[in-house]
Amino acid sequence: MAAVVAATRWWRLLLVLSAAGMGASGAPQPPNILLLLMDDMGWGDLGVYGEPSRETPNLDRMAAEGMLFPNFYSANPLCSPSRAALLTGRLPIRNGFYTTNAHARNAYTPQEIVGGIPDSEQLLPELLKKAGYVSKIVGKWHLGHRPQFHPLKHGFDEWFGSPNCHFGPYDNKARPNIPVYRDWEMVGRYYEEFPINLKTGEANLTQIYLQEALDFIKRQARHHPFFLYWAVDATHAPVYASKPFLGTSQRGRYGDAVREIDDSVGKMLELLHDLHVADNTFVFFTSDNGAALISAPEQAGSNGPFLCGKQTTFEGGMREPALAWWPGHIAAGQVSHQLGSIMDLFTTSLALAGLTPPRDRAIDGLNLLPALLQGRLMDRPVFYYRGDTLMATTLGQHKAHFWTWTNSWENFRQGIDFCPGQNVSGVTTHSLEDHTKLPLIFHLGRDPGERFPLSFASAEYQEALSRITSVVQQHQEALVPGQPQLNVCNWAVMGHLAGPEGPRLLPRRHRPPGATPEGDPRGPHRLHRRPRLPRLPLWPLPGPGAWTGLCAHPKAGEAARPHCVGLLCPGVREG
Repeated sequence: MAAVVAATRWWRLLLVLSAAGMGASGAPQPPNILLLLMDDMGWGDLGVYGEPSRETPNLDRMAAEGMLFPNFYSANPLCSPSRAALLTGRLPIRNGFYTTNAHARNAYTPQEIVGGIPDSEQLLPELLKKAGYVSKIVGKWHLGHRPQFHPLKHGFDEWFGSPNCHFGPYDNKARPNIPVYRDWEMVGRYYEEFPINLKTGEANLTQIYLQEALDFIKRQARHHPFFLYWAVDATHAPVYASKPFLGTSQRGRYGDAVREIDDSVGKMLELLHDLHVADNTFVFFTSDNGAALISAPEQAGSNGPFLCGKQTTFEGGMREPALAWWPGHIAAGQVSHQLGSIMDLFTTSLALAGLTPPRDRAIDGLNLLPALLQGRLMDRPVFYYRGDTLMATTLGQHKAHFWTWTNSWENFRQGIDFCPGQNVSGVTTHSLEDHTKLPLIFHLGRDPGERFPLSFASAEYQEALSRITSVVQQHQEALVPGQPQLNVCNWAVMGHLAGPEGPRLLPRRHRPPGATPEGDPRGPHRLHRRPRLPRLPLWPLPGPGAWTGLCAHPKAGEAARPHCVGLLCPGVREG
């Protein structure tokens, strides 16, 4: 902790010295912050992490010009809780992104979820406003879709993207297709105005998201410090890529999606150089959770040597690729063995802006500036939560599993496998196994695949158990869980029953975004920037307690009544 405080003071001193160099131009501008969050991308998906086809030249160059973290973790093995942790700097058990409906149950934010990010949580863009930042999210939000959870109500100034993943298509009767927004305005839906061809995998979404990012950078680079959160979802099943990238990878359609993302990152870094702001822009690339091996091999990535994948608290579910880039500040070609967490991006971003984290709540993220700028290593634990349950803890090189579980025997017999080809007896269990009295402990340096637990009788086991037990005890004694947000589902909050006439759908466009006719002087990106769609308000979603009013509506009809109760959300297979 002393190293963190020292680094924060050092960075503030650097800002003061920069101001002196600016003379009459006023206060120094803190660095721009660009966080690139992938969806279900595995640790082994980049060439620099050993992927054999070597199809990520731009990301590999980003690593060569900056710093690579081989020991960087998500805060959860599922999308929504991980993203909530990034933007709050807090474990999902603290910020409410978990369920208590069942022990160690994964949960996320499907269309019928009632909850979302609480108003009591302070998100990164809200806090960055104090330092003059302008913030934009591009892509997947996933922290709730009701009006009170909208990203512009939680600090972001701009948004182009969706509240959910690109699941579908749906029939718009029982369930609507998922909407896409520009700020407060719904501008279309996946599979309609924003088509995704499930047969071929063709979609222009990554190109649209790239153009949104480039336009924002150009507008903000010389005026205000900016925070850009680029959260694309092309590598989440069903994976997609635009036509120029389809069929170009040795890895199939998933590899096509990765190649397009790599190309997009290259274009963003190139623009930062062209605008002469590269040395004043901190860029970090990572993923929300491990590769979803349930969709392997056609629709999923690689977790390298690690065990299992998304939805599990084995290394393959939570260890992520992570690259930091800041020319002139982060020395090129560095590898840091710091144990890092996606929550550290919250605290590190605040430190870059010269801000301190909120002091009225527990913050789990560390300030990584000592590791990034001075090569220091800080001792810290990594906690692996699945739902409401602390499944495992890593401290140093040792990882202790208190509970093990992949998925249920029922799901496994239906062909749902979170660990295909990776059965480890007594470890990859299909029933929730309690090891709290005698945890399974692995040395992740010698055994990154978690296949050889230490002997209970060994001195190494006893010493590791003592250290980890002490840390876990302190953590659990101080833990104040947040109100769980992912317990209750209700079809009414999807909005398609919000009016007695049924869903209010946008008319279909004859020409979807990206399909500009040949010879159109507006160019191929005209519709990427701002689709010319009818201006409609947000879908009128019911507010808190609205189910009762909806169900009592005299015109609601029998079709509405089965959905007019709050239901416990089931556990998820995908999210």
